[in-house]
Amino acid sequence: MLKRIVPVVASATLLLASAVFAADVPRTSLVLLTENFPPYNMAKNGKNFAQDQNLEGIAVDVLRATFARAGIPYSMTLRFPWERIYNLALEKPGFGVFVTARVPEREALFKWVGPIGPDDWVLLARADSPISLTSLEQARPYRIGAYKEDVIALDLQKKGLNPVIVLRDQDNARRLQAGKIDLWATGDPAGRFLARQVGISGFKTVLRFHQAELYLALNKEVPDAVVAKLQNALDELRAEGVVEKIRAKYL
Repeated sequence: MLKRIVPVVASATLLLASAVFAADVPRTSLVLLTENFPPYNMAKNGKNFAQDQNLEGIAVDVLRATFARAGIPYSMTLRFPWERIYNLALEKPGFGVFVTARVPEREALFKWVGPIGPDDWVLLARADSPISLTSLEQARPYRIGAYKEDVIALDLQKKGLNPVIVLRDQDNARRLQAGKIDLWATGDPAGRFLARQVGISGFKTVLRFHQAELYLALNKEVPDAVVAKLQNALDELRAEGVVEKIRAKYL
């Protein structure tokens, strides 16, 4: 009788171990969605649809390294519009969206892996500019460049600062370099990346007036063990200097 019990106990132990392992690794790939948001996520061809190896950027490379370290299978798709991919990650088990600002209104809606990097709002000036600011209000007398319908431009307009609007943010890099504006309201690191794309460098930050951190937001049905494994992998990569090397590659 005892001999019969032992195999049963052993089988139960194996089943338990298998269940724990299954909770640790998803049965199918996680589906990661993103949008064009340089320098974090970009389609190599500049279009609004790309998949897997046709994506590049800081967040893309960081997440590739993170998932490889964690041993979690995944796929990546860049598509448009943001609202659609955000809602897919919110509603569909096994989906995630990046990069997403982790703000109090979203905290309970997702499970989070990060931070991947900052998304600060800054005022940039030419390196030789004498402008020095400690508040956004002090920027009121200056010509501030921003781009149409951007959240930063809308925020400045709401505050009555009346920025000079252009259609593309990289045009502000040229205008600042040429002295047509005094300050450029843009994101950090997005502004530096866009300036570099048009062959301009050497701007300085004179004010940082909004700070946020960007994350991978995963559907709440993704197992906690998977989220923990990804977070641990990202923490290891950051400690080893891998994340900073990836940032330096684009900036």
